[in-house]
Amino acid sequence: MNKPSDPATRRSKSKPAAKRATRVGKPSRPATPAKSSKLKQPAKSKADRPVKLLTGGNPQIAKADGDAPVQAYIAALSGWKREVVRWADALVAQHVPAVRKAVKWNSPFYGIDGRGWFLAIHVFTRHVKLTFFRGASLQPLPPVASKSPEVRSIDIREVDARDDAVMAGWLQQAAALPGWIP
Repeated sequence: MNKPSDPATRRSKSKPAAKRATRVGKPSRPATPAKSSKLKQPAKSKADRPVKLLTGGNPQIAKADGDAPVQAYIAALSGWKREVVRWADALVAQHVPAVRKAVKWNSPFYGIDGRGWFLAIHVFTRHVKLTFFRGASLQPLPPVASKSPEVRSIDIREVDARDDAVMAGWLQQAAALPGWIP
């Protein structure tokens, strides 16, 4: 088998340069306008985006300290759940003047600086849960037990009556106790 040594006489396995540049038998694509000619919409800020509701209607609010994120949480709720959480928030503000508020783990938390959290609120499909982290020390005892022996809570449903006096007593007692520190 003699192979020609002259590169000009050898056959190339690749297509000639002229055929590689153009497609045979296919029309060329029309030029597309530059993407910069399209108008760009301004990006929406996080405040403009609707709040995502998680299971049970619990709003997904970013972790933050202060009253503003708690109020954003309440505003994102609907119907009777908003009214229950607004009621609890107003009672906390009225009976615990030195309260510290925050949203953590998609739930409002209430505490005292340097002493930890005494209350958390979480929304479920059929009830709103108010959890007292040292609830076993409260009188009268909140009705719902927890896996943790010192935690007690109350589940408030749409049709349940709300007792301002009992809740105010629980809030004042809970705020006076050492709170939960994560």
